[in-house]
Parts: sequence; structure tokens; C-alpha cells
Amino acid sequence: MVRTAPLGAGWSNWAGNQRGSASAILRPGSPTDVAEAVRSAAADGGRIRVTGSGHSFTAVALADDRRMDLSDLDTLVSVDVAHRLVTVPAGMTLHALNGLLARHGLALPNLGDIDAQTVAGAISTGTHGTGAGYGCLSTFVEAITMVTGTGEVLRCSADEHPDVLAAARVSLGALGVLVEVTLRCVDAFVLRAHERPAELADVLGELPELIGRHDHVEFYWFPYTSRVQVKANDRVTANDRPLSRWRGWVDDDFLSNRVFAGACRLGRAVPALAPGISAVSARALTERQYTGRSDRVFCTPRRVRFVEMEYGLPREALPEALAALQRIVDGLPFKVLFPVEVRFTAADDIWLSHGYGRDNAYIAVHQYVGMPYEPYFRAFEQVAAGLGGRPHWGKLHYRDAASLATAYPRFADFQAVRDRLDPHRVFTNPHLTHVLGV
Repeated sequence: MVRTAPLGAGWSNWAGNQRGSASAILRPGSPTDVAEAVRSAAADGGRIRVTGSGHSFTAVALADDRRMDLSDLDTLVSVDVAHRLVTVPAGMTLHALNGLLARHGLALPNLGDIDAQTVAGAISTGTHGTGAGYGCLSTFVEAITMVTGTGEVLRCSADEHPDVLAAARVSLGALGVLVEVTLRCVDAFVLRAHERPAELADVLGELPELIGRHDHVEFYWFPYTSRVQVKANDRVTANDRPLSRWRGWVDDDFLSNRVFAGACRLGRAVPALAPGISAVSARALTERQYTGRSDRVFCTPRRVRFVEMEYGLPREALPEALAALQRIVDGLPFKVLFPVEVRFTAADDIWLSHGYGRDNAYIAVHQYVGMPYEPYFRAFEQVAAGLGGRPHWGKLHYRDAASLATAYPRFADFQAVRDRLDPHRVFTNPHLTHVLGV
């Protein structure tokens, strides 16, 4: 049966910029419970939003009626090592999934830089890592089981309801409640990470070669400087250069979190210091090389709170976008305290994926919590949209359904599936109405 949890003080996402209170909190224990809750909501004109780990910066998960928490959802975990397939509850976190796979000698082919999201939340918003040969995490989805807006439990794969699978792999939770996900994995592997400081102009000058010779590459530009930190990850056969616990703590905990948090607090209190702080930060992270289990190299702790906007752009537009971004930062009436992250993904065929039909370069702009950000984000969005950019569904943006329809060639096809699966809009909220339409 569906367990209704007592209402607390409300819900907040990780960044704290989205807050709300639901009329009820639903904790289903099985897909049958989910279907029962959906049919009940549909019958009385109610609405349901599923919340995961709260790592989206938008109001995509904000419930204005009933909030559903899948942490109690009990579906069988199945690991098929021979065929490299794993089926897990949609509410499982990536961190738990990575541990499960490692115990069976498997891994996801690619990951983003945090692993706190649920599987459903990660794929529904198009979460991605970096690597010219890899699409977003949703490209690893082989099959899903979902409960539609009519309460039907629907299994979708390449052989069953393939149009629904094409839409549901990145769906913003607008088509139904994902209860189970089957992912295609690879054999467990080791990564060698090489992190180094560089000049932005040098990195842009060698970018095609840099992307081509590494499995995964990204870089961070430090505002008010010409410097970047480059990180390249490559598959290797042996974990022969593990990072010492001391060096890992100094770099990833002390410098990247504790010291950086203090620097951000100082910059927020005395904004004039921000350019100097950025220059010091650019030089604090020195070169290092190490090896480790893939997910432990991909993912790093993020404890300093921020808000973020990210745009996927045609890869050839990256230099123009970065040049415009530098001008924007220099002209703002306030200072920027966070570096800008640049990553790369391969084209895919998922209807609402940011990488649909093209290779992407991603630019992510951040601002420390408590600092002004909207003029910064809006100015960058104007540039990115003009270059054919598509906003990350889990990051802040100001686009509406009309403008997004022109950015996604299969937008109308997605809407047709939505009309069929959720005709009464059980799964909508004001944010989804804004970005997908009524």
C-alpha cells in the first residue's frame, strides 16, 4: 500500500534555491502502489511530482500538490554479468549503483562529477559527463518500467513501445513515474587522471587534438584570468598509481572544498577581492596524475553550495561562446566567484536530449550561494541561445516552451507521447507548464 508520510517543514533542493510544501508525501512500496496513487490523483484532478536527491537547480521536482518519494520502492535488483545489464529501482542513487556494479566487476561507461542523484533523476534531466565518444547517461538505458498518467504499468524497450523509450529516457518526469531502469554497463575499468594548469588560448588552440587523444577531457576557466585547469581521464590496464589518502584529502577536500568555501565567503563579503581570489585559485591546484576505479575518478565531493546554468552548444561554437562569456563577466556590476566548466559529449538520438543529433560542447556557469546571478545567467543565455544552445534540463534557465520547441527537432513528437501517456497532466507543475506547455 502507499504510505503517506507526515508533512514536515517543506522540501528544499541541494542548492536551497527551490523550496516548497506538498499537500501530501507519498512513499510507495511497489509499482502497484505507484499505480494506485496515480489513479487516485487522476480521479480527483490532483498532481504528483517525484523528488529524488534534489540536485536539479530548476523547479522541475517542486510539488504543488502531492510529492512522491521512491526511496521505499521495492523492486528486484538484477545483475546480468554475462550480458552486462543491470536492472535497479529508479530511486537508487548513482553512488549505490556504482558500488553494486563494482561488486560484480561492472561499471557505467561514463559518469558526471557527482553521484548523489537518483537513477531516475539523472536520466530524466539528461545528466552527462564528458567524453567525445559518449552521450549523456540516458544513452545507457536499455529499458524502463514506468507508471503512466492513467495508472498503467508500462514496460518500454527497443522491442516494446520504442517511441515511449525514445521520449522517456529524457522526459523531465512528464510522462510517468519511472519505477525500474535497465542499464547497459561495461566491464569494470581503471582510469588514469591527468590534471594540469594551462592557458585558455593554448587549450582552445589544440582543442580538436586534445578531445581526440583522450577518452574524457574537460577544463575549468577561472574568471578574470587567462588560466584554466585541464582534466583528462583515460582507460588504463592497471591501478598502479593510486592517489594517496593524504594527497586526495588535501586536493579534493581541504583545497577544493574547505579552503574554496572560505575564499567564496570572503569574496561574497568583499566583492572587490574576487579577481584576486580567482587568480589564487587558478594557481592553487597544481599538476597531478593518478589512477583509480572509474567512478571514484569521475566523481568528486561537492560541498560548496552554488547555483548553476549549463548550455549544450554545437562544438564549433565553443570559442565564440567563451569569448562572449569573458566579456560578460568583465562587464557585470558584481563579481563571479566560481570557475566556468567546459565538457564535451557525442551526439545521440534521444528526443529531448541536449545532444540530440549533434556533438556538443557544454559550458556551465556557476555562482556562489547568496551572490547575485540572474543578470549573469541571462546574459550568457542570450549568447548561448543565439548559437543554437540547448539548456540543461536540471540547471537554471529562462527559456519557455515556444523557444525550446525550435531547439529540439522532436519536440512535437515528445508532446504527442505526453498527450497519450498523461492526458490529464497528473505529472505537471508550473515549471513543466512553462518549459513544455500545457
